[in-house]
Amino acid sequence: MWDHEIRAMASSHAIIASSVFMATVLPAVLVQGFSVYGTHLLWLYSVSGAVTVVNIAVFWLLGITPPTKKHTLGYKLSRLVRSCLYFLLSCLFYHTVVVLYGAPLIETALETFSLAVLLTSLTTLRCLCVLGPNVQAWIRVFSRHGAMSVWDTSLQITVACTVVGAWVGAFPIPLDWDRPWQVWPVSCSLGSVIGFLTGLVGAPAWIHYHRKQLTYKCK
Repeated sequence: MWDHEIRAMASSHAIIASSVFMATVLPAVLVQGFSVYGTHLLWLYSVSGAVTVVNIAVFWLLGITPPTKKHTLGYKLSRLVRSCLYFLLSCLFYHTVVVLYGAPLIETALETFSLAVLLTSLTTLRCLCVLGPNVQAWIRVFSRHGAMSVWDTSLQITVACTVVGAWVGAFPIPLDWDRPWQVWPVSCSLGSVIGFLTGLVGAPAWIHYHRKQLTYKCK
């Protein structure tokens, strides 16, 4: 059951994961002095941009994004504007949460907001691609037993892995090891990307293994 969807998911996740690899390798070839540590913000925005573009392209080609009820240009523009607004609000939300967890409020505001952009690109953007700008659908999916498809379950897993990865990445920062990857927000960025990649790999595998136990309500 759902074997076709699981294969499509695994293929799409492989393409998205490869975008992270390309966003790391290509700048290293084209930009002199590029490195994940030395030019961290450049790497961070490179990954964010690549994941954003590839996510939108892949989910649009697969037809996962919910179809619009209206086909007028005005309605489509309205959805686009709302999606952009949700993206911006998500950046502000993550920025606020990270500051509340102890990030400097003023000294490293750019670095903190850049991390928020990365987290939004890895989590909220997928919600927009899979569910559209529909807050009620988001609440449903992330509530208990709220998934209605394998894509909803995949969304739960990848978002959870990304957020947990960013949280775990913050643990080495206060330690006095004096390593370059302990500079804010390098370890959190690396943790979120590693968590995201783990979710991309783990979601299809987990769904395939538990496919006989999974039951979804009709939409």
